[in-house]
Amino acid sequence: MTGAKVTACSTCRFDGEAREDADGVRGGRHLVAALTALAAEEPHYAGIAVESVACLWACAEHCVVNLQAPGKVGYIAGRFAPDAEAARAILDFAVGYAASEDGGVPYRDWPEGVKGHFIARTPAG
Repeated sequence: MTGAKVTACSTCRFDGEAREDADGVRGGRHLVAALTALAAEEPHYAGIAVESVACLWACAEHCVVNLQAPGKVGYIAGRFAPDAEAARAILDFAVGYAASEDGGVPYRDWPEGVKGHFIARTPAG
């Protein structure tokens, strides 16, 4: 499972309405923290790199991630809650993605938490 990477936008809004939580922290920052913690804690996610970027330019959405790997189609997904449950669904999808030959993951194998969150599919790089 080498080469698969989840890049999360650290500056994304908290949700569809609020830019930040009550403490002034952006949703993207929370999602990055949840993804990073889960990836570090659970050996199941050892082959998935987690990175953050200041902006993915998908500002019409909130809590956006980019999933990519060399030679595979990529995915941009968003509208996630900035929490551990969403992070787990993203990372679970990433495990299936990493194991696939071309980046395609059969719908039947998608975690419930990613269904309805895909924004775009990008060409293999």
